[in-house]
Formats: sequence, structure tokens, C-alpha cells
Amino acid sequence: WNEAVASQIDEVNAMTLATVNATGVPAARIVLLKGYNPDGFIFFTNYESDKGKNLAQNPHAALVFFWKELERQIRIEGTVEKVSAEESDRYFNSRPASSRIGAWASPQSAVIENRLVIEQNVERYSSIFANDSIERPDHWGGYIVKPTSIEFWQGRSSRLHDRIRYVLENSASWKVERLAP
Repeated sequence: WNEAVASQIDEVNAMTLATVNATGVPAARIVLLKGYNPDGFIFFTNYESDKGKNLAQNPHAALVFFWKELERQIRIEGTVEKVSAEESDRYFNSRPASSRIGAWASPQSAVIENRLVIEQNVERYSSIFANDSIERPDHWGGYIVKPTSIEFWQGRSSRLHDRIRYVLENSASWKVERLAP
């Protein structure tokens, strides 16, 4: 992670998040890593979005970081839980006011008639919160992906890449495996 950050890659924290709905249909999209700790990898979103609905139905996900410039990829699979309301509040309050208004204004993933719907919602919530602090909506917050598998891929010539996978065997022990490229 530190090498990727030091390389000054644009949006080094951009990661693909893959989820699966209740009928087994997968979906993937880019989200931004906003934190990590010994328990896992944290991102924030609208709980009522497609990804939020998928995670409510099936609390398993995969993350992929791909840094072309370094010829590196990290794949993470794990279980997903919401972070605490306090952690969601803390991150929400660190965001610019326009982003906080956006969390209220956008019914993320819902079909809307046109762009005017969002613009009117922004005006409405900007007016509602004009003289007050912008509190976090109940439908918005964070998730933590608690890894059960992490694979590190390093590109090599002749497509003979290095692949090292860590698999969680119990709550505190990781088995290390080398995979064929």
C-alpha cells in the first residue's frame, strides 16, 4: 500500500467492489477505500443503493486493486458488516458540505426521470440544512470488508507472474500459498 501511495498513482484508493444479489447475479463497480485497520477495508455508500441491497442479502464481497503502473493487483474476498454509526458519522462529517448534501439528494441506484430530480433535491436539502449542520442520513454509512482471502499478484515477463495468496484458516492464522500464474 505504501509503495502504491508513494508512486503517486491517481486514485490509488480506487477499488473494484463485487457483490452478489439474492439470486446469485454478480455486480461490480468502483468505490474508494476510505480506511483500513487490522479487521479489514472500509468504504462508505448509500445503504439503499444496489450494492447496499446486495450486501444486505448476501454479506460477502470481493475487492480488487489494480495498479497498472506497478504491474500489481490485490484481490480480497471476505465478509461484510456495517461499521458503527459513530464511525460513519465521523467520516460523513469530514466530507465537504456538497458531498454531505449529495448523500441526502441522491436516491442512489434508483431510476429517476432526469437530472433535474437531483438538482431539485440538492436545492431542497441545501435549504433544509442552510442554518444547521448537515447530519448523516440513516440510509448512508460505512462497510468493512473483513478478509478471508488476500491474493497479491506481481506481473512478470513471459506472463509468469507471481501470485501469493493468504487464506484465513481460523480467526488468527493465515495460510500462505503460491499460485501458478
